[in-house]
Amino acid sequence: MQIKDLFSKKKYATIPSASQAAPERPKRDIPEGLMNKCSKCGTIHYSKELDKNLKVCSSCGHHYRLNAWERIGMTLDDGRLYEYDADLASVDPLNFPDYAKKLKQQLDKHPNMNEAVVTGDGEISGFPVVVCVMSFDFFSGSMGSVVGEKITRAIEAAHAKKLPLVIFSTSGGARMQESILSLMQMAKTSAALAKFQGDGGLFISVMTDPTMGGVSASFASLGDYNLAEPGALVGFAGRIVIEQTIRQKLPDNFQTAEFNMQHGQLDMIVHRKDLRQTLAKLLDMHTVREGLSHGG
Repeated sequence: MQIKDLFSKKKYATIPSASQAAPERPKRDIPEGLMNKCSKCGTIHYSKELDKNLKVCSSCGHHYRLNAWERIGMTLDDGRLYEYDADLASVDPLNFPDYAKKLKQQLDKHPNMNEAVVTGDGEISGFPVVVCVMSFDFFSGSMGSVVGEKITRAIEAAHAKKLPLVIFSTSGGARMQESILSLMQMAKTSAALAKFQGDGGLFISVMTDPTMGGVSASFASLGDYNLAEPGALVGFAGRIVIEQTIRQKLPDNFQTAEFNMQHGQLDMIVHRKDLRQTLAKLLDMHTVREGLSHGG
């Protein structure tokens, strides 16, 4: 190597400074709610396509949770409900810390609902019915005094009008902020059902994900027909509480609709796409052609 080679010019790659860098591409704003990810299998769905499929995952069949008005729209003819007791709203009878504040937050978040259940009458495939539809997104579907009162009044309306009763349940259980007043609703709704069914009234219970606690231990399990959607969690206490109590590992599918069906706690598991038709068939079976409907 010659000395001159040591001083020869070499070419080096250079990195442009921030001021010289190529301009960044503008980021596309993706509208919120455009897509949904299945919590079971992870499949990404366009929201519009998911709605067309009744909010059921096309890959794994997972049934997304519905709010009360979505359920009403899918079930009743023309999505039409003549609502009962829309003016009933909860108060804070025990001055439970922050309960009034949380109630206001729920009302602000759900302006089309005043509680965790919507009740009224409508038709399913031309058959008149009284319906109660619970909504888990309102205070976790918990049953307080107003929820129990609205359901009881709906049962009494079905009794007076001699119409079948359909209740769609979803709940985390009793509303602890109302303590014993909440627990009383279990007995009140069950007593109203006993009178209704004792006089031949038809009650179809549809349990959706999740139906737990005091709701599962009262009216939800008292149907002449007890139905559930696939994969719905149905039970009283939660898995962790039970496992810690009995100190045993529970089956992986414990408290699912399939587990309950296997152990005789359900009459039928019905896919959402078949639910309206199934209800219509049951109503038709129990319809007296003069216009009255009754239990078996």
